[in-house]
Amino acid sequence: MKWIRGQNGGKQGGLAASSVIIMIPTLVSVVVILVAFLNGVQNEDNIQPCAKVQTSSSVVPLGSPVTATCFIRDDCPLVIGQAVHIEWHLGNRFIPSSPVASESGSISKVVIPNFNHTRAFLTCCIQASLLQVVGGVEIRAGYPPEAPQNLSCQTNLTTPNTLTCSWSPGRQQTHLLTKYTLHTEIRESNENRTYELQTGADHYIIPRSDFVLFSEMKVYIKADNELGEATSVPVVLEPVSAAKFDPPKILKVETVPKMYGCLKLRWNLSQHQSWMSVYRLNLEVRLKPAESSQWSKPILGSPVKPTRPVDLCHLHHGTQYFAQIRVSYQQSPWSEWSSSQSGVTLESAPTGRLDSWMKVSGDHMHKQLHMFWKPSKQFRANGQNVSYIVSVQASPGEKGKVCSTMGNYCTFQLPSKAKKVYLRAVNAAGKSRPTEVQISQTKARWVISNITAIPRGDHSLLVQWQSNDTFCLTGYVVEWRPLLKSDLSLIQFEIADQNQSSLVISGSIEPYKPYGISVYPRFKDGIGPPKTVNAYSRQKAPSMAPKIRMKKTWRSHIELTWDEIPLGQRNGVIQSCRVFYWAKEGPINVVNVDPEERRVILKDLNTVSLYEAFIMVSTSGGSLNGSTIHFEVEPFDAVTIVMIVMVTGVGLSLFIIVMVMTCFSNHKTLKGRFWPVVPDPANSSIKRWTSESTEDTHPSWDNEEPNPIYLSHLSFLDLPIKLSKEEDDLWLNDAEDTSDLGESICGSPCIPGYSNSGSVPYATVIFSGPCISPPPKEPHFYLRSESTQPLLETEESFSPKCYQNIGTDEMQREQCFFGPCDDYVPEGEPDPVIHWDDFPFLQALVMNDTEND
Repeated sequence: MKWIRGQNGGKQGGLAASSVIIMIPTLVSVVVILVAFLNGVQNEDNIQPCAKVQTSSSVVPLGSPVTATCFIRDDCPLVIGQAVHIEWHLGNRFIPSSPVASESGSISKVVIPNFNHTRAFLTCCIQASLLQVVGGVEIRAGYPPEAPQNLSCQTNLTTPNTLTCSWSPGRQQTHLLTKYTLHTEIRESNENRTYELQTGADHYIIPRSDFVLFSEMKVYIKADNELGEATSVPVVLEPVSAAKFDPPKILKVETVPKMYGCLKLRWNLSQHQSWMSVYRLNLEVRLKPAESSQWSKPILGSPVKPTRPVDLCHLHHGTQYFAQIRVSYQQSPWSEWSSSQSGVTLESAPTGRLDSWMKVSGDHMHKQLHMFWKPSKQFRANGQNVSYIVSVQASPGEKGKVCSTMGNYCTFQLPSKAKKVYLRAVNAAGKSRPTEVQISQTKARWVISNITAIPRGDHSLLVQWQSNDTFCLTGYVVEWRPLLKSDLSLIQFEIADQNQSSLVISGSIEPYKPYGISVYPRFKDGIGPPKTVNAYSRQKAPSMAPKIRMKKTWRSHIELTWDEIPLGQRNGVIQSCRVFYWAKEGPINVVNVDPEERRVILKDLNTVSLYEAFIMVSTSGGSLNGSTIHFEVEPFDAVTIVMIVMVTGVGLSLFIIVMVMTCFSNHKTLKGRFWPVVPDPANSSIKRWTSESTEDTHPSWDNEEPNPIYLSHLSFLDLPIKLSKEEDDLWLNDAEDTSDLGESICGSPCIPGYSNSGSVPYATVIFSGPCISPPPKEPHFYLRSESTQPLLETEESFSPKCYQNIGTDEMQREQCFFGPCDDYVPEGEPDPVIHWDDFPFLQALVMNDTEND
């Protein structure tokens, strides 16, 4: 930044001039204002500046050239005794100049070829010890105004009456202050008025005192700025012809007697404009049937007075119409439409045919028919309360009637022999001609292979299908219904030609609502099965997201489930479900889930971390996030504990079962391990064992039992049968089990008929003392058998280790168990006869030779 101090250039007032400090170039506007007080010559009368700047114009068109000249006074103290060097600045920018030939060189000229600033300061400076401003001028640029466009005026006939004129000032900005004025001229009275308009205004309201309703007046707008002026195209009008009337009022819409299809309309102006009823006004009428949502094209009638009614004809019979009217006067704008009033034309019998189709359900004995119909393009109800009758007879009457309804469908049982039914429309004036409907049977012919539905706006769908075989086809039936409602009256259908493969359906189609669309093939002899698709005319994000919940947890795994979104809340086809979950300060994981499953298992979770999760459901129109849940995985849950207990219990049970089965399968071996296997002689006819002998067979395992008895026996069983080698081996192998025969078969070796040949001895050694007693001094005597059969095994832990033969006859008698002691035969006497019948147990052991050696 450069500061310059002015020098004293006059006899008086030099102090004031020299005390002003100028900052260049940021405060250029201040420089220009104070330049007259700087470097000037002051006398008693005035102060003259050192320089003077002249320009062609201070306001120029934007982009035009600008020429300026700077004149330096010869008595300016800045140039006295020095060479003069003049510079030009436009704002902050240096502008090269060309000096003008003069004696002192104190004149400089500059040319700006293209002035593209809307406002800028051009300054003249002298280069002395410092660069000092000696003169300057402000230059503004812009455009001349455009003529105002679209001038129009409208009269308001309500209280207070006014005339409002409006216009558009033009698209181009002038960058200069532009003034607008409104001018009116009344020709009859030669009254001219001018109205000053505010800056930026685009309309003006002329009071009622400044215009006459039925006198012509000229209105125009003038725009003016420093570069020029422009005037709009004038508008010549009669104020009353520019009046926009209030909406008129329909008094009544009535039926014309004996005139079918005609209505009479009576009307009037509003209360504030009723004084205009003596003039003829333009009138337009528009109508629409009660069941339609679109108005007809306006009907323009000849100018009429409000006191006269208007006849409307060529309408449908027995149809309710809504009517609206509007008015204008000459070239005035139309008023707004009036409120609606309705009227009904005279009724007549319905005409035309009905479009229908039928679906058959049930078996051949009880057929259920679902019949649907709608008016064709040629059908006219010609009445208000129209009902429909389905019968099996063509002639009208109550006989044969199967259905009567006010709706557009009917369900009934078909008589067994009926081949067709007849459909009629009925109103108060009569019945229509019958529409014959053939009863079509259901055929299992799958012809339609594919079907799609593409949106064609918010209220229509394009249905496309493909057929495998069209040879037997006679056409198609396209049926659609809203899935959120189950009322059969909402089912709609269209009949398509056999050559069609697409159809645009519309009417009652709403965005974000699901519709079920079915295409049925039609044959000469029946209806084929349909192909169905669900579609939306427009989709958006679902209205709700399912709430996920925890179903089951186990170590590092968790199962999340959620409920299905209600059909009315989906707003489209659910295309994807994604579950987002993350641990604290961990990455976000995403799992894509099939929308039909509604469950997901999150794996490899950290059992010590707290997790958060939410679900996002998406349609083609948007996505919605569900609420966030928090969960953590327990190391062992109840299910895991139950499984462990169950597995342990099952394993223990199996072990016990195996052990029990093993014990039962080897019970003989185990029995021999824990107690001796001894037959029960008490249940035989051999001899009752005594308690003493029983005690003998079970040696005490401890020393608590008093006075144990120790005996030694050797008994023999005669086996006269000679065994073969295999039987000998079998006998030898089973010798261990022969101990079951017991030790009391024979109490002594004195068995009649005993011999060394062919006998198998069974020996029991009974000793009179415990095995741990010292061995007797006398030697032991052992009885050895000459048979090849081995003796009984005595490896049991409780068998005695030592044996003692009892040699006295008395002891032998006491130990003989084959009979009473009286049967004892001394040595040398003949052997007594033994009756084997007395010994059934031994008799079972007798074996007879079947072959001779």
